[in-house]
Amino acid sequence: MADLRSRPPVMTLTDAAAERVRAIIARSDKPVAGLRVGIKNAGCAGMEYTMEFAEEAGRFDEVVEDKGVKVLIDPKAIMYLLGTQMDYKTDKLSAQFVFNNPNQTSACGCGESVAITPVKRDVADAHA
Repeated sequence: MADLRSRPPVMTLTDAAAERVRAIIARSDKPVAGLRVGIKNAGCAGMEYTMEFAEEAGRFDEVVEDKGVKVLIDPKAIMYLLGTQMDYKTDKLSAQFVFNNPNQTSACGCGESVAITPVKRDVADAHA
């Protein structure tokens, strides 16, 4: 019999992040199915978060809907993003999306790249 327990989403958005994503999507001249979030090997700390608008969900994307925003998570990034909260912060000199990731172990000085340790398999299995 299938496990009927609900599982927590891979990631969540703050109100500020959801509002900003909705505003950007509203200005798009193309249809947008959601915001695709992933990671890639880059930068001095080893990895960077990626974000792009997707016209359709990929076959293996993890789909998270939070605060009226659909987030499509690249399947290769799920183990690195479990428990992450995406925020949008503004200050006098910048405005940016910020990832509050419990799996992040360090970041470079410029803030462009991070080191992330994937979630251990037994914890990930609890999410499946």
